[in-house]
Amino acid sequence: MKISHKIEQAAKEDRVWWSFEYFPPRTAQGLQNLLDRIERMRALGPEFIDITWNAGGRTSELTSELVKTCQKLIGIETCMHLTCTGMPKEKVDTALREAKQHGCRNVLALRGDPPVGKEWEPTEGGFRYGIDLVRHIRAEYGDYFDIAVAGYPQTHLLPLEDRALEMQYLKEKVDAGANFIFTQMFYDVDMFIDWVKAVRAAGITIPIVPGIMPVQTWNGFQKASSMAKITVPQAFLDELEPHKNNDEKVREIGTRLVADLCRRILAADIGIKGLHFYTMNLEKGCRLLLEELNLVPRVEVVKPLPWRQSLTPNRRTENIRPIFWANRTRSYLSRTENWDEYPNGRFGDSRSPAYGELDGYGVWIKQSEEDALKLWDTPTSIDQIRKLFSRFCLGDLKALPWSDAAPSSETSVIAQPLAQLNELGFLTINSQPAVDGARSDDRIHGWGPANGYVYQKAYLEFFVPPELLEMLIPHIERDINITYYVINNRGDLRTNTHSDGPNAVTWGVFPCKEIIQPTIVEAISFMAWKDEAYELGRQWAKLYDPESPTRKLIDGVMDTYYLVNVVHNDYKKPRAIFEPFFKAGADYAAKHSASPPANGLAN
Repeated sequence: MKISHKIEQAAKEDRVWWSFEYFPPRTAQGLQNLLDRIERMRALGPEFIDITWNAGGRTSELTSELVKTCQKLIGIETCMHLTCTGMPKEKVDTALREAKQHGCRNVLALRGDPPVGKEWEPTEGGFRYGIDLVRHIRAEYGDYFDIAVAGYPQTHLLPLEDRALEMQYLKEKVDAGANFIFTQMFYDVDMFIDWVKAVRAAGITIPIVPGIMPVQTWNGFQKASSMAKITVPQAFLDELEPHKNNDEKVREIGTRLVADLCRRILAADIGIKGLHFYTMNLEKGCRLLLEELNLVPRVEVVKPLPWRQSLTPNRRTENIRPIFWANRTRSYLSRTENWDEYPNGRFGDSRSPAYGELDGYGVWIKQSEEDALKLWDTPTSIDQIRKLFSRFCLGDLKALPWSDAAPSSETSVIAQPLAQLNELGFLTINSQPAVDGARSDDRIHGWGPANGYVYQKAYLEFFVPPELLEMLIPHIERDINITYYVINNRGDLRTNTHSDGPNAVTWGVFPCKEIIQPTIVEAISFMAWKDEAYELGRQWAKLYDPESPTRKLIDGVMDTYYLVNVVHNDYKKPRAIFEPFFKAGADYAAKHSASPPANGLAN
């Protein structure tokens, strides 16, 4: 069924409706679990869902497969994103043909983002702008598809001339055959309402569907707002920032703020009765928001249905379930839903359907070229790079390419040894201290419900040159409590762990709850993260001229250094994780004291 028809029917019935957006995960296990999540979230009553098309069209096959599964097996109306990026006409036609075969009647036509690390350019034999895609779909398929296009409320803050030009572009897409508009996320409701009125004044009458982004965590909120380049009202920041280290509180306040935004939209006399939620493949934020709006019942309706086998790999052979859940299949499956609701923004389970790029669209450095140069200057030696990393750990530098924000409060607990590690040549990009039973309301380490206790294993992640790595490994392997993974930019992996399963590095014990293990380390996640880690370094290098010493230095690091993570599994020894590094550093210094290296990358 066409989405425009659904919107018309809801208007006739004078009811509020909502929909969800998902993106294709990066791992096969994540894909299987996303299907379970879509099935479960169907109980929240979305009018339809839509599936994104990744930057550069890299997940086009996954998008098509998700559309097929949602349409045919899950039985929920689906809108397919389709972009111009990396898509010759033949590939566009294939996607449209398969969508039609799957019964999909709705397409969101976009220009799309460029592949990571590249400037946008039209594909040979493809399309340049979203309007070209709209015209092509109409020419080839007539009115078979409903076509959605993107709207950008933030453009209402542009100078008058630029604002008029953006409105002209939107009007041209509508005149070319668009049926409704999905908007970019926003938090400034006054700006949105003014933009809608301007759209109507421009003669655009098709439905406008506001894009709503739930607030999941402080880090996620900041990153999403920054990447979307939207203005966040000061009132939002004033309420959220004081609690930025308490994700549960951030979500609570954020849910209320976003719910108020939704209420104002629905109450405004602008003809909008629908809300489109950007789920980021997570369930809890959307569910809490809908409950806050009183749009879904707070208690799941129990239906006496027999349970069916899950599609997730670890449940394919399952043939026994406890009788207690015989009539609560969704509840049984949702036992794992909190696995990817991580404390303080940490994230790492490849089995999660939300695993992948944070925004679902690509990876890039947050800082502009100008801001990056102010932060990181133009290092020309490895010693200068080490000092940048060391300064970041000490709180003297507010960001690195791998860290958009300043170090977390718990980093201060190990700031000094971290700075020493970086001075020795271990370029740390992630860490956590060991914690032995801190209260859940602890200002630095606490998370989770009241009257609980939290624990952590010490963890380090870093880039390291080959020679220093070979000196480190023997010291690590002498400590039976340390496990590690080492990978290069080609994906060659080595480890001393004999288990294929995840290693829980954070867990919490709370009254009347099972033990929660929200943060893990595992090989599959690490291999998938590797691509992003190295890409961020390459993008840092691309801020500089191709022939510059800085560009060559950083490229050299990304070409030759290994990415390593280390876990010390005895959380009662908070400093033990650093000992092998100091010993390796001493070995390296002794070896090179008489003959300084000729090449800075050898340091």
